[in-house]
Order: sequence, then structure tokens, then C-alpha cells
Amino acid sequence: MIQDVLKQLGIEDKNLGTSTGSNWFGSGEEISSFSPVNGEYIASVNTTTQEDYNKVISTAEKAFKEWRMVPAPKRGEIVRQFGNRLRELKEPLGKLVSYEMGKSLQEGYGEVQEMIDICDFAVGLSRQLYGFTIHSERPGHRMYDQYHPLGIVGIISAFNFPVAVWSWNTALAWVCGDVCIWKPSEKVPLCSIACQKIIADIFKENNVPEGVSCLINGDYRVGEFMSMDNRIPLISATGSTRMGKIVAAKVAERLGRSLLELGGNNAIIVTPDADIKMTVIGAVFGAVGTCGQRCTSTRRLIIHDSIYDKVKDALVAAYGQLKIGNPLDEKNHVGPLIDHDAVKMYNEALEKAKSEGGNILVEGGILDGDGYEGGCYVKPAIVEAKNEFEIVQHETFAPILYLIKYSGDVENAIELQNGVVQGLSSAIMTSNLREAEKFLSQAGSDCGIANVNIGTSGAEIGGAFGGEKETGGGRESGSDAWKIYMRRQTNTINYTTELHLAHGIKFDI
Repeated sequence: MIQDVLKQLGIEDKNLGTSTGSNWFGSGEEISSFSPVNGEYIASVNTTTQEDYNKVISTAEKAFKEWRMVPAPKRGEIVRQFGNRLRELKEPLGKLVSYEMGKSLQEGYGEVQEMIDICDFAVGLSRQLYGFTIHSERPGHRMYDQYHPLGIVGIISAFNFPVAVWSWNTALAWVCGDVCIWKPSEKVPLCSIACQKIIADIFKENNVPEGVSCLINGDYRVGEFMSMDNRIPLISATGSTRMGKIVAAKVAERLGRSLLELGGNNAIIVTPDADIKMTVIGAVFGAVGTCGQRCTSTRRLIIHDSIYDKVKDALVAAYGQLKIGNPLDEKNHVGPLIDHDAVKMYNEALEKAKSEGGNILVEGGILDGDGYEGGCYVKPAIVEAKNEFEIVQHETFAPILYLIKYSGDVENAIELQNGVVQGLSSAIMTSNLREAEKFLSQAGSDCGIANVNIGTSGAEIGGAFGGEKETGGGRESGSDAWKIYMRRQTNTINYTTELHLAHGIKFDI
């Protein structure tokens, strides 16, 4: 099946991995892609060497000089065509995402739909890159600000969203007039090659210069090429907080810009006025979707003591209905973890939770045997814990949900929710308007995303996506997130015959 999918996406060559558009090359070592679905080998790609990288940068710099001069609505037209091509290839690309990463087929299709949605958003944005007119204190002067393209945008993406995060950045950067260089996770190289193949065809049909979209493959060393390169004014990095701190330090040393989307430790507060059915649906999907490998996955459920047992029993019953298995089978809710390292981390987290006094409500464990080939299938687990447990304070990229009890007013729950170093997504389940408003107030959630009566997982394209504290502070996707991809310039025009100097200073010349 997967070979047919690869063929539909134009992936038939083995010697791939570095590209400046339709020009493919790569002289580095091979990295192989194995599916977590069944452990089977898919294909290998060549990594990017320093020499390859310099060739990519040179081509991208040349392309930028031409691309930035194309009117923004014309750039938007190219992105519109890209979105339409994705509509045509949604099924095979979604299947590849599911097979190479391990998320459910529905989520694979959903990820491609996010790509389509951001293309639609970017097309409209291409006619709305607004500046402002400002009243000048000097007579006969007009003052305004405007935005210009930055140049090369470097994108470092994680395995859990192997195509969507790239598109969030590129669709906006392209309409802003930037060119992009993408280093995907080495765990999912074929998804990146498929995307580059698709956009390369669109660019070729429209005579877009080589280098507007570039792909480099490899491990952290290739990411270091980008982070330390003065020729890349912006690095957008998605991944762990540990990785983000390294990237941020390297980029800051050269006074570059960073857009960081890092770890999450997301909580849902469940108050006495919550709808239990809605709560359980939101919590289960948030905790087990993508096998707990979303940055917005629900890690903590903070429940009022008056309804704690009721919510706990409903969750345990719901977990008993989960179907775990091949994610390409749409009957299954939970697929595998990405690899054996992730499985090890999952086991260690459960052991740590037990050692700190956690009570295991729903047992975890590794699944094996028929239907669980590859060794990456695990059981979603529920643990009764305390917010101050060390393991609870850290993000574990696995389907482990911690139940935490609170008493008293909602302010106590908000304090628990905010009592971690991460600040990405948060939610409250309540029918009490006062509680909802407190949660959304200045003294409420300290996260970049705060939801009422929906879970922590998932976000709409139209809103800015990102978080605070050790989540990095970056914003991608909707709202005015486009501004990070541009440089701001203030302009003043004097249309009089006199030069008005500041502070009344005069030169009699």
C-alpha cells in the first residue's frame, strides 16, 4: 500500500533529501524511515552536508531578490494553487502522514486539511499586509509604517505534525515575500519530500525561481547550520523546550529572530458546574489523540473535589472503550508512539509517577502480538497525582493523563493550572459565567491559548497559535502572526519647501 501512496506523491527515487525546488541532491549519509505502525522500512534519504547547505543558501538568496518583487496578491495566487493541489492529493498525503508518523488516518487527513486552510487564509492575507498612517506633528508631512519581507525564513519542525507546521510558516512567509528553508524531523523525512515535490511542481508551472522553497534533511547538526547562519534572519523552531533553548541561544548570539513553539503541559479545569459528558469527550480526545504526542495534548485534569469521583469513574469507563491499533484502520482511536525511545520515556514516566506516590487508575503497558507489530503500541494510562510531583511538572510526550483534585474556588484551580513552567494551551469546563470570565481575565490562565467548554487539543487557523513561559512565546498561523515574517519600517514624507528640524533647532544656511 505505502509504495502506491509514495508513487502517487511522486516519490520514486531513493537519492532525495536536499532540494532547492525541482533540483534534488544530497551527498550526506543516509537516514532511513521506519513506520511505527508495523516497524517496516519505508525508504532512505540523503542528509545535507555543509557543502550542500551552502548551495541551498546561495540559491535561496538569489531567489529572494526576485520573489520579493512579485506583487503580494500574485504570490497569493501561487499559494492558492498550492492549496488546490493539496486538495487533490489529500488522501495519499494524509495516508503517508499516518503511516510514517503513526497518528490515526482521520488525524492524517485533518493535518493536510490544516495545510489547505492556511493556504486559504494566506491568499486573503496577500491583499491585507496592512501598515498604518500616522499623524505627524510637523506641518506638511505624512508619516506611515509599512512591512517588507525579511529574506530567508528557516523552519525547524517536529515529528508529531510532519506537514502542517511547515505550511503554517511557509504559506504566510511566501505571501509576505520571503523564501523558506525547511529542516523537518529526521524521524519523518518522506513527508517533507512529498510536500517539496508538490510545491516544486506548482512553482515550475508558474516560473517561480528556484530556491523559494528549499528542503534540507538531517539531525540536529543540520539545524545548527541554520541557527548560526547570519544569512537567515528568522528561525521558526517547533519541538522540545530543551531544543528551543539551544536554538534561541544560538540565534540570539547573532541578534537574529526566533519564533519558538515548544513544550506544553496543558490542563483542563473541571468545576462543579461542568457538563460531565462534554468534559469526558474533551479530556479523552486531548489525552489520547495522536497517542498523546501533541504539544496541546491534555496532560492534567484539575477536578473539583465535589465531582471528582463522578468524573474519575466516567473517564475510566471511557478509557475502557478505546481501540488501539493500526492507525490506518479508522475504527481505531489510538495508534503507536513514534519510536522505541518514546516507549522507553513513557515507561519511565509511569514508574516515576508511582515512585512519587501516584495512584494508577488505568494501567499502562506495552502491547505486543498480532496487530501490534513494531513494538511502539502502548496503553493510554490515567494516574491520580499531585501537581507538585516532579513528573507532573514535566511534559511527557505520551498518553498519560494526571488527575489532580482541587477544593474551594476556581482561583485555586487556576493557580494549580498555572503552576508549571510551560504555558501553551488551557481549558475550563463550566456553565458558570463568572468562573469562565475569571479564567480568561488578567488573573486567569497564563497560557497563549485559553478555552471555555472545549479541550486543550487543536486550534483554528484563524487564531494565533502559541504559548508563553517555556513554550517560547512564538505565534504562528492566524490573526497578525504574519508580522513576524516581515521587517517594519516607518516612513516620513515632507511635501513642503521647508525642512522642519526637531525641537525648534534652526540652521541659517
